[in-house]
Amino acid sequence: MGFLERFEAPVADVAARSKGAQWARAALTRITTPLLPDDYLHLANPLWSARELRGKVVAVERETEDTATIRIRPGWGFSFDYAPGQYIGIGVLMEGRWTWRSYSLTSTPHTSSADKTIDITVKAMPEGFLSSHLVNGVQPGTVVRLAAPQGEFVLPDPVPAKILFVTAGSGITPIISMLRMMRHRKQRTDIRVLHSTPTPDDLLFADELAEMAADGLIDLHVQHTRTDGKLDPVRIGELCPDWRERTAWACGPGGFLDLIHHLYRDAGLEDRVHIERFALERGLVGAQGGTVTFGRTGKTAEIDGATTLLEAGEAAGVIMPFGCRMGICQSCVVMVDKGCVRDLRSGVEHVEGERIQTCISAAAGDCTLDV
Repeated sequence: MGFLERFEAPVADVAARSKGAQWARAALTRITTPLLPDDYLHLANPLWSARELRGKVVAVERETEDTATIRIRPGWGFSFDYAPGQYIGIGVLMEGRWTWRSYSLTSTPHTSSADKTIDITVKAMPEGFLSSHLVNGVQPGTVVRLAAPQGEFVLPDPVPAKILFVTAGSGITPIISMLRMMRHRKQRTDIRVLHSTPTPDDLLFADELAEMAADGLIDLHVQHTRTDGKLDPVRIGELCPDWRERTAWACGPGGFLDLIHHLYRDAGLEDRVHIERFALERGLVGAQGGTVTFGRTGKTAEIDGATTLLEAGEAAGVIMPFGCRMGICQSCVVMVDKGCVRDLRSGVEHVEGERIQTCISAAAGDCTLDV
C-alpha cells in the first residue's frame, strides 16, 4: 500500500465527492489518533464529522396528505454540485438503529448553493417504515446521515430538442428538479409532460406545474387515474403522437415503468428512454423466504420472501456493504455460495456462483452468501 492509500485509509469508505475534503478528513483523523475526530468535532458542531456526511432537518413542508418535502442542511464536506435528477441516501436513527433509504433530490444546485440546503420530497408508503416517519414524524433539528448524491437519471448538455417526461405518483420528484433548473437557466425546448396520479388532491407540485405550463416551459397533461383510467400505450400515443421522435425520461411504480420499457422496446427505441426505478415492488414475486447464512461470520437469519438480504444481514449484526439501497449503484454486490435468491424487481432467480445485489434480492429458499 502506497503513502496515499495509507494516509486515506481511515476514511476510505466515506462518501465525499471533493478530493480536498477527503484529504482534510484523513489529516484530521491522523492528528487526533487514538481518539476519533468525531469526539472533538461533535463538541463544536453535531454536523461536523471526519467519518461521514451528516445533515440537519431544518423544515418539513406538507405537499399532499401523504407527502412532504424535507429540507436538510448538510454539514462539513457535502458538495452542492449535484445534477438535477440525482438521488441522495439518508440515514435516520430509529429505535436505536440507523435506517437508510434513497430519495430523489427536488432542490436544484443553484438553490442549494444559495442557502446551503437540499430538499427531498417523500411519499409515505404503507410498507415504508422510514418514509412514513419522514412525512409524519421527523422533527426539525433532527441530525441525519447522508450519502453523496449519485445517479445517471439526468439531462444531457445541451438538452434534446424534443423531450417527453412520463411519470406516475412520486415519480415526478426527479423531474421537478430538472424542470426547476431549466426554468432557472431560461432553457427553452419542446417538453411534453404526461403525469399520472389518482386524484387532483394527490398531484405533487400542482401549482408549480401549472405555472410552468402557463409560462410555456412545458406542455402538461395530468391523467387522473380514478376517473380517467391509467396511461397505456394507446393513450400515450393519443396524448403525444410524436413520442417516437422524443427522448424520454420515465419514473414511477414498477408496473408503470415496465409498460414504458415495453413500449420503447417494441418500437426498437430502447436507447431513447431513460428509466429510473426507485421502489421495490415487494410481495409481487412470491413469499418463499428461508434461512440465510452469512458465510464469513456464520450468522444466520430466518426471513420471509419480502425482506431483502441486506436488511436481513444488518438485522443479524453482519457488516453488509451498501450504497443506494435501491438497486442502482452496485455497492452491495456479493456472491451466492449456496442456494437460490430472487430479484424482487423482476422475479429472476440467481444460484450459487452468481453475484447479486443484496438490497433488491430476497431468499428463495435456504441460501448462503459470501459476506
